[in-house]
Amino acid sequence: MAETNETRYRVGGMDCAACATKIDTAVRRVAGVADVSVSVMAGTMTVRHDGSSDLKAIEKKVTGLGYSVSPFAGSTTPAHDHGSHDHHDHDHHHGHDHGDHAGHDHDHSHNHDHAGHDHDHGQKEIEGLHGHDHAPMAGPWWQSKKGRLTILSGAALVAAYVIGHLVPAIASYAFIIAMLVGLVPIARRAVMAALSGTPFSIEMLMTIAAVGAVIINAGEEAATVVFLFLVGELLEGVAAGKARESIQSLTALVPKSALLEDNGQTREVPAESLAVGAIIMVRPGDRISADGIIVSGESAIDEAPVTGESTPVRKGVDAVVFAGTVNGDAVLRVRVTAAAADNTIARIVKLVEEAQESKAPTERFIDRFSRYYTPGVVVVAALVAVVPPLLFGGAWGEWVYKGLAILLIGCPCALVISTPAAIAASLSSGARRGLLMKGGAVLETLGKVTMVAFDKTGTLTEGRPQVTDIISFGLSEAQVLSRAAVLEQGSSHPLALAILNRAKADGVPMPPAFELEALPGKGVSGKVGGEALDLLSPPAARERGALGAEQDARITELNDEGKSVSVLLVNNVAAGLIAMRDEPREDAQAGLATLKSAGVKAMMLTGDNKRTAAAVAGMLGIDWRGEMMPEDKQRVVGELKREGFVVAKVGDGINDAPALAAADIGIAMGGGTDVALETADAAVLHGRVGDVARMIELSKRTMRNILQNITIALGLKAVFLVTTIAGITGLWPAILADTGATVLVTINALRLLRVRI
Repeated sequence: MAETNETRYRVGGMDCAACATKIDTAVRRVAGVADVSVSVMAGTMTVRHDGSSDLKAIEKKVTGLGYSVSPFAGSTTPAHDHGSHDHHDHDHHHGHDHGDHAGHDHDHSHNHDHAGHDHDHGQKEIEGLHGHDHAPMAGPWWQSKKGRLTILSGAALVAAYVIGHLVPAIASYAFIIAMLVGLVPIARRAVMAALSGTPFSIEMLMTIAAVGAVIINAGEEAATVVFLFLVGELLEGVAAGKARESIQSLTALVPKSALLEDNGQTREVPAESLAVGAIIMVRPGDRISADGIIVSGESAIDEAPVTGESTPVRKGVDAVVFAGTVNGDAVLRVRVTAAAADNTIARIVKLVEEAQESKAPTERFIDRFSRYYTPGVVVVAALVAVVPPLLFGGAWGEWVYKGLAILLIGCPCALVISTPAAIAASLSSGARRGLLMKGGAVLETLGKVTMVAFDKTGTLTEGRPQVTDIISFGLSEAQVLSRAAVLEQGSSHPLALAILNRAKADGVPMPPAFELEALPGKGVSGKVGGEALDLLSPPAARERGALGAEQDARITELNDEGKSVSVLLVNNVAAGLIAMRDEPREDAQAGLATLKSAGVKAMMLTGDNKRTAAAVAGMLGIDWRGEMMPEDKQRVVGELKREGFVVAKVGDGINDAPALAAADIGIAMGGGTDVALETADAAVLHGRVGDVARMIELSKRTMRNILQNITIALGLKAVFLVTTIAGITGLWPAILADTGATVLVTINALRLLRVRI
């Protein structure tokens, strides 16, 4: 079987879903094309084809319809079978231990083919547009071809009115000429669309209505209708451009230049030229120009532009930083970890644009509906024009006029754009707040979720132990902490790091230790200031005979709370206990409460022991299952689905592949890593539990918006259909009903861009 290739194009001038349908239909007829995905809001087209396809023929088809088209640089790649997102065929082969604590050694090598991310997107005017007005909407509207044609048509209409008043005898000819100024480009597009497989396009309906109006001696109205149609198209273009800008404006966050360290000197270079491994200097107040890791310096980083996180995050050596975030108060040196085409913002933009090409079930239904709806409208219009004069003696001129008005009312533009406009706005709005969703199907399903199954470690909890209790026997708490920290200096064990972090936070002294020795499986020992110190596990301390009944009781009590305990011995006598536990995230309780108030249940699935699981679940007030292997989590998700729940599984996107695949929606919690962005159906960039509830709420808002849009589109048509047949309204109110509905629907969808979630 021939290998399937995938080529992505930037398409200029698409303003409504009817445009996308025409392009889709035309390109599918090219030999060798297997599949086509077109996104109006992203202005992109992805074509899956075999090697035999003539890419020039594809481009010629699109330009022939009146649109500009240019392939993304190096965008033809072998197409992988990603599988439908509805079926979650995720590739989770990351080779990590499947325990709940696994996943700290992620291989984040950026070996993805992200070619073609130069963000001007090749949106230049393509020669050979055949004089059509579907050029890219770049710059002020009046400088676009569509804007110029609208102005010219308006001027011709005004001139016709003036001539009609001055020389009434030639008024009808003046209006016909004014009409032709706008109609000729429209008719040309109608013919090209018909030849490419879309006979019932809005351009064709418009052409029939205008020519018919001239035949029944309504040339003045015909010219007015053509002008109003062009105004409507222009407004659609402006509205679509606003939606497109919302996500593309993310790319403007990345600075154009960077300060590169080179042989001890710093020099300014273009940010896009930075190579992986290069060291850049970031001054206070500067935007960071690449994804990277801090190699020196400590500063507060404002991540709001990328993740929506409102509070600056303190970051030091070895911390990950993202392109487009703002350095706060100190000079940082950063080692670049991703090229410009592969940084977090570039990947978010690419992800959202690809997501917009993935149709939601509602959108697919409306597409199918409109395929039958438009020919149906043509039949109804023909019957209205012909039946009353033939059977009931009606006046031909009057009923043909009404039939032509119904043709214009029947255009499905507003109906077809109702769903993709809302989904595109929501995807963009979510992305700007660190909520990434892979397509309309995912966005639609999220609103139906009734059960969220969370991982524990790194999802509901911070993913690293913290000191929770310091219990002293004879010493002060600070003395116990100081001695324990002295022994743990230099260790990278998570429990050791918890003690060192607490000691640093409390500012306790850490004198040098001598004769430090690791005791495998037991702890660590050493000497400080003449004291023999040991930091041991409780079983190792019992072996030494250092624990009395009181100490044992306290250890059991702490263990029952899900805490790990280390025992400090001073000269072989128990001097204190240090208890540690992986504590819940700060927002976990509030996030779960938000889910509960929205009527969504939550459950914790963890590989941790049941005692720890029960303790954490008790603090959070959540149902739980403990000591679970990955296959157990998958089984529980399956059981929940069989009970009738729509299940979202939330984890780190690495060690829960079976459960994520089994769930209706897989959500990755992460900080912009490859894994977080690419393995699940959705990703929460800044890892807040509350963001899962925000994602579900955004989905519900979107579905309400889509329902409003469909109501506006069909409601206006129904009203004008009745008033037209009753003889109250005519041709130009009919075209206003169509273009007005399209503009209203688009503006309503754009409200989602401003949603505070």
